[in-house]
Amino acid sequence: MFDAEDLYIFPVDVWIQDGVEWLALNLRPIFLAIKWPVETLLSFNDYVLHEIPFPVFVILIALLAYRLASRGIALFSALALIAIAFMGVWSEAMTTLSLITTAILICTIIGVPIGILCARSDSVWNIVRPVLDVMQTTPTFVYLVPVVMLFGVGTVPGEVAVVTAAAPPLIRFTNIGIRMVEKEMVEAGLAFGANNRQLLWEIQLPLAIPTILGGLNQTVLTAMVMSVVVAMIGAEGLGLVVLQGLGRLDVGRAAVGGIAIVLLAMMLDRITQKMAQPRDVKAKSWFRSLLALLQIGRVEQLPVPTGRSAV
Repeated sequence: MFDAEDLYIFPVDVWIQDGVEWLALNLRPIFLAIKWPVETLLSFNDYVLHEIPFPVFVILIALLAYRLASRGIALFSALALIAIAFMGVWSEAMTTLSLITTAILICTIIGVPIGILCARSDSVWNIVRPVLDVMQTTPTFVYLVPVVMLFGVGTVPGEVAVVTAAAPPLIRFTNIGIRMVEKEMVEAGLAFGANNRQLLWEIQLPLAIPTILGGLNQTVLTAMVMSVVVAMIGAEGLGLVVLQGLGRLDVGRAAVGGIAIVLLAMMLDRITQKMAQPRDVKAKSWFRSLLALLQIGRVEQLPVPTGRSAV
């Protein structure tokens, strides 16, 4: 009887192992160049968050949540941070928050331009889309294997894994948001003499803000999940608290880390969800201000012709 076990087995695992080892040996300067800015930004964020006094940080987060979301979310954020401090994992929470904020910043710098490029070119999107499919369907633990081989172990390699896993949602949502802009709005901008750059900054990006912020919400949640998983390769933070509790069969310690992770995730999720609501103008004003600062040119309105109109 024909059996699958009798077939010749291709040594795929050997090929992958040899390929990763070749990359680690021959392209090490490239990986060090990738690691340096991540390490620099992560170290800076971690230093700043740990140096801010606890009461000041709670007040700042509450004010930020009130500005970006609502009064109820601001109150919940303050209570969540106070609860985390009373459980004795404040320093670990700040380390996890530095991982997430660094990942959000890097994902935004990388993901939004790639999403814009995908929206403006179907050829680029046809190339990027399969890559995103693979990245989003790959189990989170699988990311740790090449990261350890190429970048080593520790918090910085863990940050690289977080960024790699969290970037795809933002790329997808940016592409979708720009493509969903009504053609009538684009045609109106072209009718008033807007070039491609002005069309992007003045029409497409402002109208795509709710969708982009929805992608940012997914990026935040993915970064939160990965910031816990990367504790398996030595990344510090709340994930390491949970991992240590499981390793020592200390259910209480693991539960404390888990509760702190849930509170931190709920706080970030509520804030970013409220920001993504289309009708919440207050929450998106900061993003519109950023676009106004970054834009280079403005769409000049054509002069209205004077004289008698045709009957």
